[in-house]
Amino acid sequence: MASSLALATAKLFVEEGAYVFITGRRQEKLDDAVKAIGRNVTGVQGDAANLADLDRLYETVKKEKGYIDVLFASAGQGGQEMLGSVTEEQFDTTFGLNVRGTLFTVQKALPLFRDGGSIVMNGSIASVKGMPGRSVYGASKAALRSFARTWLVELKDRKIRVNVMSPGPIDTQAMENAPPEMKEQFRSMIPRKELGRPEEIATAVLFLASDDSSYVNGSELSVDGGLAQI
Repeated sequence: MASSLALATAKLFVEEGAYVFITGRRQEKLDDAVKAIGRNVTGVQGDAANLADLDRLYETVKKEKGYIDVLFASAGQGGQEMLGSVTEEQFDTTFGLNVRGTLFTVQKALPLFRDGGSIVMNGSIASVKGMPGRSVYGASKAALRSFARTWLVELKDRKIRVNVMSPGPIDTQAMENAPPEMKEQFRSMIPRKELGRPEEIATAVLFLASDDSSYVNGSELSVDGGLAQI
């Protein structure tokens, strides 16, 4: 959760009075994220695709706080593999983190969840837009939409809501490293002709996590400037 989108979200949650636990595979980047958040935060190094790391994360949460009210399952990765060149390793890595990792991130959190909580999964508009080279990534994110529909029914007795937040192109470090022509192509497709900002993702996640969205359940919120709608 030390990426720019998740970091902006964690910062906003802390500003709103929450205590957050964040994870990341690289200790140095995780330490930087903890420092940037500044207070009310614990960083736990780990890989969301590694079940032992998830166990260690939730052991830390249980020891320090004892419960969870909100879970933002944000870990994920993509790729640019055209049909015909997708490898077994690429498929397994993408589905291993985006689908398997998300499932067990949520499942292993449930014993600590208080009734009435909120689960938000980080999807992508690639799940509904036909983007060349994004078939594996898009399919992995479409699975999260299916998870939300099923899990809300399974968790209804505990009044735990499950929603998906699907961002469009966001001005992150990864986008900064992308080829200029790719960034310009995305800008041209967005009605306002500007990339999204991490802070705009954070406010959307906060909405889905809070009681302001108490009647929103099993939904997908596209935060994309309208790109997936046209």
